[in-house]
Amino acid sequence: MSRHLLDEVAEAHRHDGEVGVTSVCSAHPLVLDEAVRHGAQGGYSVLIEATCNQVNQDGGYTGLRPSDFMRDVRSMADHYGLAPEQLVVGGDHLGPNPWKHLPAETAMAKSEELVAAFARSGFTKLHLDTSIRCADDPPGGLAPSLVAERAARLAVVAEQTAPSGASEIRYVIGTEVPVPGGESSGEHAIHVSTAGDVSETIDVTELAFAAAHVPQAFGRVRAVVAQPGVEFSDEELFVYQPGQAAQLAECLSGEFSLVFEAHSTDYQPRSALKGLVADHFAILKVGPGLTFAYREALFALSFIEDELLGEGASGVRMALDAAMLANPRDWQSFYPAEERAAAYARRFSRSDRSRYFWPVADVRRAVSRMHENLQASGLPDELVSQYLPWIAGVEVPGSAAGAALGLRLTPESVLRAAIRRVLDAYASAT
Repeated sequence: MSRHLLDEVAEAHRHDGEVGVTSVCSAHPLVLDEAVRHGAQGGYSVLIEATCNQVNQDGGYTGLRPSDFMRDVRSMADHYGLAPEQLVVGGDHLGPNPWKHLPAETAMAKSEELVAAFARSGFTKLHLDTSIRCADDPPGGLAPSLVAERAARLAVVAEQTAPSGASEIRYVIGTEVPVPGGESSGEHAIHVSTAGDVSETIDVTELAFAAAHVPQAFGRVRAVVAQPGVEFSDEELFVYQPGQAAQLAECLSGEFSLVFEAHSTDYQPRSALKGLVADHFAILKVGPGLTFAYREALFALSFIEDELLGEGASGVRMALDAAMLANPRDWQSFYPAEERAAAYARRFSRSDRSRYFWPVADVRRAVSRMHENLQASGLPDELVSQYLPWIAGVEVPGSAAGAALGLRLTPESVLRAAIRRVLDAYASAT
């Protein structure tokens, strides 16, 4: 069994270490590119994950299959000189979620195809999440034993499909409460997972893997998803208080080295991120927070463009909203029904459902036109000060440091700096 980033992280925590890793869970090309560059420049390993909704055998909402996603990320790593052993690519929430409207057997057959495609493409961190209820499942939450049985079924597929042998694969089990991607409403209370629930997840999964004749796969489970009490919605942000979930550490004392994986850590302050790692939530997943930062900076650039060009501007904000209105399926259930509130959420929501729409052709063209317009016009200091005041303290071309070198601020450098601010916060915690 070869060394893997998750082995190192889990072993560090087994010996009271405070080592962690950021999981960049995004499919946005610039977010991924900057994450790889950030790691290459900082000299640390990069963990990137695609969710089953973003990337799957049918293309997901990005139009990418697992082999396409892997090709793109590896190309970025090659470009920046990130060593192959420093890049880990994973699949998140692999299971029936994209097909939950179908009967369970049909959805699980699609899930097997999904896991096979990820394993075959070289993804070595697989989060098996079969907790979602399918069309013909009974109401309410699924029994832990059934969730584990379905997860083991997917592990069998991964073990049989990995091209260079399954020894490279590391598994993550369990799921968080509530569902991934941020809450649609603030009308809920977040509870910390109990040690009993987490221990049950570990125990029933080990039994299910043994019953499915893949006990060796359970030996490569390195993380369990648990809820430390963090979540975000447009109304609320539940910030982690160090020590809040420390009692869960007793669940990690078994035969195998395990850590916890924390989902929905977006928008947490640095002190909270550090507290999570100290309490053995060593894998910190971030997704919407990165595309939120990208969107925020892009909107600021578009306001500068409006000031400079007026009617000749790209209209990128309107193009994005038009794309969302044309396909409400990916945001409507997350946002308020009232028209004004929904319009506000489409532009500024923390759940950032606009991330689904950057691949739309009209939106891509508008973004490209905005870049071209601002490349030609330049970014006047007074407008940068008005709309991007934070940029002055960031070491990018066009900041005080960049100006001393005679470098010019560009739209791309602004967007990268916005993404990098989020990555820096996570790097300081892990």
